[in-house]
Amino acid sequence: MLLRLIQNATLFVALCGCVITVPVAFCQRPPAAKSPDQVPLLQTADQTNDRIMELAVANAAKQGDYIIGSGDLLGIEVFDVPELSRDVRVNETGYLSIPLLSIKVQATGLTSFQLQDKLAELLQVNGLVTNPEVTVVVKERHSEPITVIGAVRNPVVVQAVRQTTLLEVLSQAGGITENAGSEVVITRITAAPGQDNPLTNDLPNLPVLIKIGMNDLLQTGDPKFNIPVLGGDVVNVPRAGIVYVIGAVARPGGFLMQSDRQGQITVLKVVALSGGTTPTAKAHQAFILRQDPFTGDRRRIPVDVRKVLTLNAEDIRLQQSDILYVPDSVTKRALRRASELAIVMASTAAVNRLP
Repeated sequence: MLLRLIQNATLFVALCGCVITVPVAFCQRPPAAKSPDQVPLLQTADQTNDRIMELAVANAAKQGDYIIGSGDLLGIEVFDVPELSRDVRVNETGYLSIPLLSIKVQATGLTSFQLQDKLAELLQVNGLVTNPEVTVVVKERHSEPITVIGAVRNPVVVQAVRQTTLLEVLSQAGGITENAGSEVVITRITAAPGQDNPLTNDLPNLPVLIKIGMNDLLQTGDPKFNIPVLGGDVVNVPRAGIVYVIGAVARPGGFLMQSDRQGQITVLKVVALSGGTTPTAKAHQAFILRQDPFTGDRRRIPVDVRKVLTLNAEDIRLQQSDILYVPDSVTKRALRRASELAIVMASTAAVNRLP
């Protein structure tokens, strides 16, 4: 009887344990991912370079297939059709010439799997093979150089023997310098519209500019910003612009626009960087001198720094080469000088009266 009670108690405890633990398992949720706004911004070049190295190493393990480039030697095999199976080299314009096909086939920018699907479709559409089975193998790789210039520690030319990403080439260039701007500009030469037509193959190629924010690349974790870099690309990290503060501020001078890695420096930020306004400043009469990029003329943009500092006016975003001028009040300066002189005289008189 006692043995049966022990067995029943053990069974009851086991059932209770199941009932208790199952809901807990379903209630557990992984911690929510931080939104880009919650991720702290990288303030220094060293912090940014550490992040570049970290992401580049993590991305190296996730590399995909090799991207075909100009000069590569490809082995093309069409099953049971030896007349179409041969080694073909990609020409300087990135195209292949296949026997019995009336058009040239663009191969650059594709993986071997993408190219073999494209060739199979062309062979079937042109009625050359009913159910083509195409295999493409890259036998020789002759990549085009990727040039990294601008505000990087070691400008370099990278040979892209495999698919290479933006973070990898920045890492190979040693990262960015202290005066780097807030974005990366990639110049890429693309085929002009109509170059798929053999009658218009002599059209010039067109340069395309791709701009990627440094904060988007390093902080969001979105892989769409870490784009593949192709042979012939020029990766440029522009140097940060400079804005100037003059007049009645504690430390007038020029300040780099990459202070927060977003390239967004405002009146409030630049006044703080300059040590604030002086006691004799006419902060309500300040203005921004901004040069027109088309005419070269400078125009005045009034800004009430006093209201900006008290958060009662819009904090204006400054542009490259802007000059913030805070005028000084002659009257205030004279009154301040007089009050200082009076304090000195009163102190001297008090000392003289001492026995």
